[in-house]
Amino acid sequence: MDQLIEQLKKEIIEVLNLEDITPADIDSNAALFGDGLGLDSIDALELIVLMEKNYGIKLQDANQGRDIFKSIQTMAEYISKHRTI
Repeated sequence: MDQLIEQLKKEIIEVLNLEDITPADIDSNAALFGDGLGLDSIDALELIVLMEKNYGIKLQDANQGRDIFKSIQTMAEYISKHRTI
């Protein structure tokens, strides 16, 4: 799981062009939206594309994203259970 978390951090930094942020700067349990990493709805779409492209996960319900994208940790847990790639 730790390896997946580190990989996700790197992918998120790359996909969202988060300059001046390293994987070590991101707390695995911190919120991705709002007070945490400060992502917005456009970033959420990018995360959905990332999950489809890199892990073969297609979200059926957009409301699922609220629970999945709470933190890097929740993303990693969801990916480890549902990945097809």
